[in-house]
Amino acid sequence: MSDQPPADHLKAQGRALIREAALVAGKWIPVGDDAISVHSPADGALLGRVPKLSAAQVDQAIEAAAAAFPAWARTKGKARGEILARWAALVTQNEDSLAALISLENGKPWKEALGEVRYANSFISWFAGMAERLDGKAIESPNGEDLILAFREPVGPVAAITPWNFPAAMITRKAAAAFCAGCPVVLKPASATPFTGLALAALALEAGVPAGCFSVVSGEQDVVGGRLTGSELIRKLSFTGSTAVGRKLAAQCAPTLKRMSMELGGAAPLLVFDDADLEVAVSGTVAGKFRAGGQTCVCPNRVYVQAGIKDAYLEALTARVAALTVGDPFAPDTEIGPLIDEKGVTKVEDHIARTVAAGGKVLTGGQRMTGSYFQPTVIAGGDDELFRHEETFGPLVPVFTFDTEEEAIARANASEFGLAAFLFSDDLNRAMRVGRAIESGIVGINSGLISNAANPFGGVKQSGFGREGSTYGIDDYLQVKALTLALR
Repeated sequence: MSDQPPADHLKAQGRALIREAALVAGKWIPVGDDAISVHSPADGALLGRVPKLSAAQVDQAIEAAAAAFPAWARTKGKARGEILARWAALVTQNEDSLAALISLENGKPWKEALGEVRYANSFISWFAGMAERLDGKAIESPNGEDLILAFREPVGPVAAITPWNFPAAMITRKAAAAFCAGCPVVLKPASATPFTGLALAALALEAGVPAGCFSVVSGEQDVVGGRLTGSELIRKLSFTGSTAVGRKLAAQCAPTLKRMSMELGGAAPLLVFDDADLEVAVSGTVAGKFRAGGQTCVCPNRVYVQAGIKDAYLEALTARVAALTVGDPFAPDTEIGPLIDEKGVTKVEDHIARTVAAGGKVLTGGQRMTGSYFQPTVIAGGDDELFRHEETFGPLVPVFTFDTEEEAIARANASEFGLAAFLFSDDLNRAMRVGRAIESGIVGINSGLISNAANPFGGVKQSGFGREGSTYGIDDYLQVKALTLALR
């Protein structure tokens, strides 16, 4: 028996939050003739439109952030924390509707979308509690006479560019940290899922975030992104997205030497050793891989199973994956919704075809369904090279075999990416040894779900730099100022 509200009720709640506008310095800019249409990936229905802002309108948002910065930076940390706490309370009050909005524009099953809203809200609460604890440090000078006072100060106006796969959490993970530090934010949400960001911004303003401190700008990437990266008034860029786009944005930020945080692509390995608990390993694989239908940067992109447990693991995994329910995001029993668009479906098909051509065997799934829906798929064998260098971003688990621990580590690290990794073993020494040897910013041990507000989230190699969430997540929004007192 499900406690999920009726679908029609949820859809109405979600649609009620849709604002066909952009937000510039506290003013809602309505849709004009030139606009971006937003469609539901579940059925292709038009949800609404958001404006394509001009360069001048984006500049207004940037200038408002710069103007608001001095007063916001001087606001006591406790007061900023209280505003964040009110924002968190408003998100909680509206969580069912926000989840419905995510399901409408992103396609996630409503229960999973509700989980994302709560996950997103955990960052607001986390940084609300941190706002009055941004302490500096007193340092004794080597000469034994002077005293150095190191203060942590906000870096300045922040540009945040976020993706469509977590339209709430990727925003709050950045904006809450920025507000905690005393930085205004100009947000560009993904064009496929802008309405969640606009709804969150409306609640932030209601909670007391000053009008100039939070703008949400929509439009063409070259126009909006170009103004954000090129402006001397923007002091920091936080970006979550592909490595290719991250390189382009970093180059655009170079002339103004902006502070940058980049959470980029991944090709996460998952290792299952023959001493692992089979049920834990299979459950962890399914939980990690099929969250958001496999459309996450941290989900396992390639699975390596030690030869001694391979057959049992594949049998159990295939049965579990074959039983997953694909369907409408608002159906109570749905576990996997549609992919974001036709391009996503085509990529999954391509990866399956290339793996089969290399000798892989489809054990379950492997076919597209109606629209943007795709069967959850397990493939065994073939060549892992494709999955070391390309994210599938869909419900496909490719499984390969290894013999030794050394081989597993080498294959896990044979990628230019290093965002997330997973390993399953009941040998604590092995788990720690392998976890330290894997070249990745985040490693899950006997768990397929590793994202939470306390975990420093970020990658190494071409998966980017900087950390979000945790006590480390505030550092990229602060700079250190040192005052030296000559004590005589």
